[in-house]
Amino acid sequence: MLNSIRRLLGLGPRMDLGELIRNGAMVIDVRSPAEYAAGHGKGSINIPLDSLKERIPALKKDVAVITCCASGLRSNLAKSILKSNGFNEVYNGGSWHKLKEYEL
Repeated sequence: MLNSIRRLLGLGPRMDLGELIRNGAMVIDVRSPAEYAAGHGKGSINIPLDSLKERIPALKKDVAVITCCASGLRSNLAKSILKSNGFNEVYNGGSWHKLKEYEL
């Protein structure tokens, strides 16, 4: 059941997100600017989901990307958008609260 939930949220196999971050992964928080202003992981960048497609040209495709949001649903959509636009190493980090523990 847990694997089914992970697949539904686009999380896939467990990844060491802390290691990815320590190795220079970019963390993109796709929540709204207001949500981001209310709290976010240090070092993350805010690109709201509704503006992600237009911001893709400014992003580096050769860097691992971890997407996050409030619950993991929007970050899963962001992961799909990035993958369909040529990003190879993209991970759904789920909730930004979870990533906060890695001291971005």
